[in-house]
Amino acid sequence: MKTVFVDVDTQWDFLSPSGALSVPGAAQLVPLFVELNRFAAAQGFPVVSTTDAHGENDPEFRQWPAHCVAGTLGQQKPAGTLLDGRVTLSSTPGARVVAGGWKQVLVEKQELDCFSNPNFGALLGDLSAERFVVYGVVTEYCVRCAALGLLKTGARVELVTDAIQSLDDQAAARMLAEFSASGGVLTDTARVLSV
Repeated sequence: MKTVFVDVDTQWDFLSPSGALSVPGAAQLVPLFVELNRFAAAQGFPVVSTTDAHGENDPEFRQWPAHCVAGTLGQQKPAGTLLDGRVTLSSTPGARVVAGGWKQVLVEKQELDCFSNPNFGALLGDLSAERFVVYGVVTEYCVRCAALGLLKTGARVELVTDAIQSLDDQAAARMLAEFSASGGVLTDTARVLSV
């Protein structure tokens, strides 16, 4: 079964307690994000890492504080989550990365939903995954968009519940119920790594 790991928005502005849009408790998950990405690389599974890459005056900042502005420290991912042999897929219409030849693709986006990158669908088509393993932040926002969107591809989608973090536990519980009811599979890091 062709597997792709999807690392959602594991960037310092969300993970660090001093980040511009800090998610309480997310910093403790960094070792799991590192372990999952390294495991994927060791198994030969591509890692798709969604990343906010905002301009200084992005429309999203009307709803949220400024965060993950391209080129800032807060926009960066922890070094351990980055794999050698990575490429970037910009949100400029028509941008492409050739499937294969890389271990990790950083998918830039300016909105909550990774599917807002107009090139993301083509990437998924090139990858032809039968299974997606999803983790990252924030459960009820960007992780929700990624997980539910990936379910629409018809592939098996597994959500690593000990490697996600929410801002609102009730909203996260609703998201997990919605995901399961839509055919998603809840799992944990130990089970993913035991494959």
